[in-house]
Amino acid sequence: MTQLSQASVLELHRYPVKSMMGESITAVEITDNGFKGDRILALRDEVRGGIRGAKKIPQLMTFSARTEETVRPSARITAPSGETLLSTATDINDWLSAELGHPVSLWPLLPAAQLEHYRRGAPDSDDMEQELRALFGRLPQEPLPDLSLFAEVLEFESPPGTYFDAFPLNLLSRQSLMSIAATNATQQFDSRRFRPNILIDLPDIAHPYPETTLTGQQLRIGDSIIEFVGACPRCSMTTHGFADLPKDTGIMRTLVEQTEGNLGCYAKVIQPGTIRCNDAISLA
Repeated sequence: MTQLSQASVLELHRYPVKSMMGESITAVEITDNGFKGDRILALRDEVRGGIRGAKKIPQLMTFSARTEETVRPSARITAPSGETLLSTATDINDWLSAELGHPVSLWPLLPAAQLEHYRRGAPDSDDMEQELRALFGRLPQEPLPDLSLFAEVLEFESPPGTYFDAFPLNLLSRQSLMSIAATNATQQFDSRRFRPNILIDLPDIAHPYPETTLTGQQLRIGDSIIEFVGACPRCSMTTHGFADLPKDTGIMRTLVEQTEGNLGCYAKVIQPGTIRCNDAISLA
């Protein structure tokens, strides 16, 4: 049986606006829907319809968002130009549309029962395989990811009532990042490309991608308990250029070759609580 005597939390990251760069934090409350304040806002495409992320609007990753402590739920959004605006500003939709060069609107979370809000907008291709290959950055000769865990998100942009892709939490280990980086020294396998909520250290597990061995197991972090659901299939967002990272479609080629296109794991919340950087991780 796996023993975790040295596992710990290295970093915590929250993304107030879906697909924008987020913020590093030292402690956070975990609810049934993941980090409090994580992905509480998202953009809607006013031309093609549907909530859109950086799979469809890559420029979103060049924006950043930080939680606005004085007005909640809200975020202060910074454009690539350096200009900032509060998400509750009356002209936020006009500002974002002008910065992106495309009509969009910013939306808070709506009740899960409002299914049309979460339903996917018009696809770019009527060919579903072609659409999925574009979303996941796969070449014609490369296999598509196993989406058996994600049937709901084929119909909806995110599980209704949320703006996360499939599950509330995304975890990535330091060991996995080092292992994939070692396979191609010319590429920048920076953790920011993979947008984990929790970057973890798993030195107890002798495996190049140790979190993959924990699928189905429950872990205690702080006073919360989470369950590892399965590997995270990576999409085209990992190849986009933003901040000081260049656009690099080779990232996906390496992932497909080395890990079947996966890196890190999804998790769901079993027991809400608070976690902090440097918290120990143990089997629940």
